[in-house]
Amino acid sequence: MSIVPENLRYLDSHEWAHVSTDEPGIATVGISSFAVEQLTDLVFMALPKVGQEVTAGHEFGEVESVKAVSPMYSPVSGTVVGVHEELVNRLDSLNQDPYGNGWIMKVRMSDPSELTKLLDWPTYKHQCENS
Repeated sequence: MSIVPENLRYLDSHEWAHVSTDEPGIATVGISSFAVEQLTDLVFMALPKVGQEVTAGHEFGEVESVKAVSPMYSPVSGTVVGVHEELVNRLDSLNQDPYGNGWIMKVRMSDPSELTKLLDWPTYKHQCENS
């Protein structure tokens, strides 16, 4: 699964959400290439559990690099229906393909309208260029 960054919606904290026509109502969530580059050498990731409820803008896990531990925030609210378990043992997937093999979780959204509150690509890109 490879997703084009220009088609995603973003939190200003660098998490993205994508809803495929193949899975309506399900948001795939990950962290952006900008976030991965800023974190550099990743050493650990704490993932949510399937069945866990997540809330837009609230922490669902964390990623640790040799530089820092950073919380990850959910861009949407709902129930976690899938977790990319093998990612914790292959954190290099985030470096190589943060929008494909680097996905983190899938959420059955309780309120799909939350997507409209997220940043579009031009706004997110501008934010990254000016940070």
